[in-house]
Amino acid sequence: INNIEFEFDRYDILPKSLPIIKRVSKILIKYPDYKIEIHGHTDNIGSENYNLTLSKKRADSVLKELVREGIPEKRMKTKGFGFKYPIKDNSTEEGRRKNRRVEFILKKP
Repeated sequence: INNIEFEFDRYDILPKSLPIIKRVSKILIKYPDYKIEIHGHTDNIGSENYNLTLSKKRADSVLKELVREGIPEKRMKTKGFGFKYPIKDNSTEEGRRKNRRVEFILKKP
């Protein structure tokens, strides 16, 4: 499943991310015993504390969207990691864009 990416300093869901969320919800509906962790991440612009809060808000916004899709909140957990785990180089705009993301970790029963 692709990561959900975010605009700089934002945690609102972009329309292009909705198909990804719908795909995740279909998987969770198909496998009702599975749980999911939603991990939020940021680029490295700004303070560590600010980015930890922003990354948690990103994960929480995805959780809210999955609840709207019918997934019980008790099956999900969110975590914010700030800029601790970049997947691309933060020295480029493209790298920073890729690092502003939410990842899904599916947990089998």
